Amino acid sequence: MKPKTPSAARRALLVLLALTLASVACDFGRFNPVGIGRSQPDYETRELFPGAEYMRVVRQTPRPLVFHVVKIDLMNGIRSFVTEGNPDAARPLGARTTSSFLQQNNLLLAINGDGFTPWFDLGPFGSEPDPGDRVTPLGYAASRSIVYSAAARAHPILYLYEDGAADINVLENKLYNAISGFRLLVWHQEPVDGLKSSEPEPRTAIGLNQFGTEMVIIVVDGRMPGYSEGVTEKELAGLMMEQNVYNAMNMDGGGSSTLVIRGEDGQPEFLNTPIHNGVPGRERPVANHLGFYFP
Repeated sequence: MKPKTPSAARRALLVLLALTLASVACDFGRFNPVGIGRSQPDYETRELFPGAEYMRVVRQTPRPLVFHVVKIDLMNGIRSFVTEGNPDAARPLGARTTSSFLQQNNLLLAINGDGFTPWFDLGPFGSEPDPGDRVTPLGYAASRSIVYSAAARAHPILYLYEDGAADINVLENKLYNAISGFRLLVWHQEPVDGLKSSEPEPRTAIGLNQFGTEMVIIVVDGRMPGYSEGVTEKELAGLMMEQNVYNAMNMDGGGSSTLVIRGEDGQPEFLNTPIHNGVPGRERPVANHLGFYFP
């Protein structure tokens, strides 16, 4: 039976393999041609549930793109849920996929959350963590008023209140749920300075209107040549600006990016195409997640 935490020997082996194979393996997912030849889907719009509108957008410029937009009316009775963690543990979370998080908590919609540690990427040779391995999010996190990860400099925080409303980087109400991302994209309706204009990747981002009563989620597919090749940070900010957000933040991306809903049969239905370890449709176990439900 695999131990919950990799042994020191296994960690050393993983590091050695990563160094030895870095030039050919570490970026396997980014350059893996497995997505070549896949046809792009059609543009689509639909209501996911009351107060949540979904749009799949397909473009050819600046490169082949498929991205997914969900607009949620936070004042429609919907409630947020962030992965619960153990504040007394050295590593407060057990890694799991976003679809598992959705199903285990009977949610309507879920996305991946913050970056995390430890993380070992060996391309075609696999990665760590596995489901159940103990991990720590990189930024601040709280679930139902219990804080289990401290704030980190330069990591923006999404605060979600018990009444449904939300704020980015400013706590205007009693703490309830909170989850962090990698960096701000848009602040007061302007793209922030210093966003990267290179390295298109799969992305997950969250934006809010000025009053914190409407959320925009954007998940961009990537690493699939000819189908969807991802966007840069600067381009992601532009996509958020198209949705007229007031503030927006970039979450964990790459192979972590996942957008899943509860399907009509009660099973998880993927709206995007996750690409963990370079395999389209394969999910990555991640640290924490953000989901929504009706009480």
